[in-house]
Amino acid sequence: MRIDINLASQPYQDSRQFWGYWLTGLILLSMVTALLVFLAATGFVRGRHDREQISKLKDKIAAYDREKSEAEAMLNQPQNRALREQSRFLNGLFQRKAFSWTKVFEDLERVMPAHLHVLSINPGNSVDNNSLSLKLLVGGDSREQALDLVRKMESSNRFRQTRIQSEKVESENQNGDRVQFEIDALYSPTPDKSSTSGGMN
Repeated sequence: MRIDINLASQPYQDSRQFWGYWLTGLILLSMVTALLVFLAATGFVRGRHDREQISKLKDKIAAYDREKSEAEAMLNQPQNRALREQSRFLNGLFQRKAFSWTKVFEDLERVMPAHLHVLSINPGNSVDNNSLSLKLLVGGDSREQALDLVRKMESSNRFRQTRIQSEKVESENQNGDRVQFEIDALYSPTPDKSSTSGGMN
């Protein structure tokens, strides 16, 4: 008995190779899916932990804010007004004491023009934890010297908001000064970030 097979109408198919490719692809797809599920689950667990930490921190901040509000309310009571003013006064003294006056005079010496000298220097109110207002009384021969001092102080990285508050012209006194100037300025023991990088030290 003879069987004729027409290969053109019934081409040969390698089903074993097809199923091998399909199974390999299915395994790879399953592995990728498992990896994505693992990463998603891990991220969810970590995110939940982070949310719990953030919630705890918010609770602590809220508790500190309540304590601060209660303390401020207590200090604002009329019977505690004297204690509040004393506390502010002492805090101001501590801030002033933290400044090195030797450093202040060294920085002033760097910017002081010739024939101009400091007659007195007094601290003003503290502006913040890193600045102190100063009132200088300087003496010299002319107004141009004081203006030169103001320019050099503004160009430095220690002084800012420098201005001549008042001036007094008189006949030559015992210090040999023809003019005296009162200058207000803010002093920072650390370089001011807003100052120009090319300023004097």
